[in-house]
Amino acid sequence: MNHKKLVIIPTFNELENISDMIQKVMNLDGEFELLIIDDGSPDGTANIVKSLQKEFPSRLFLIEREKKLGLGTAYITGFEWALTRGYDYIFEMDADFSHNPEDLIRLYEACAIKGFDLAIGSRYITGVNVVNWPIGRVLMSYFASVYVNFITGLPVKDATAGFKCYHRSVLKGIKLKEVKFIGYAFQIEMKFTAWKLGFKITEVPIIFTDRTKGTSKMSSGIFKEAVLGVIWMKIKSLFSPYQLNQSESI
Repeated sequence: MNHKKLVIIPTFNELENISDMIQKVMNLDGEFELLIIDDGSPDGTANIVKSLQKEFPSRLFLIEREKKLGLGTAYITGFEWALTRGYDYIFEMDADFSHNPEDLIRLYEACAIKGFDLAIGSRYITGVNVVNWPIGRVLMSYFASVYVNFITGLPVKDATAGFKCYHRSVLKGIKLKEVKFIGYAFQIEMKFTAWKLGFKITEVPIIFTDRTKGTSKMSSGIFKEAVLGVIWMKIKSLFSPYQLNQSESI
């Protein structure tokens, strides 16, 4: 199968991780391509990417934004970039090695071989597979997914997961310009919308390992957005049925 595969990684101050991450993805079997979307990192993350583009000129790409504009807007920018360039499978992944790059292959196979439209790298599908997180954060993350399931009915154990593989049909089917949330709730909204549109979703068990370098971008404001956002999504779904995007612009 000769599919075009693009991994999208948003970055802000990932100087300590980005070089190693790029090398790992570039050396995977399957010719994955990589798009870094950097939100004006003052630590020079983008400069590292530019230096490595000389080594991987046809597979490593960079979009620079002037300031932090939110995780969701970074991914939407990347999705639109990927769709206009004909990628078949588009991946979301963090830069800090909390997601193992080798699991990209398993997510890809879940879609390309097993026929799912969206594959989620799941921390909770086979128990709790999280390493080096404080117990309070594990519980908050786990019960956030329980809360999402209870409010929305979304049949996904890891509703807040940010490690995913989309078939391009999912991203074409979602009205990307109407995605509301930009923080933690973005991940929930994308899964919920894909489910409501009837796409086939699976969870692939992964081991999530907390970063050992750099600083987490999690904040209380991001978590609050998710709590309130889930209620908004449920209410919206009751009064405004989800419909596939019919636009041919991408």
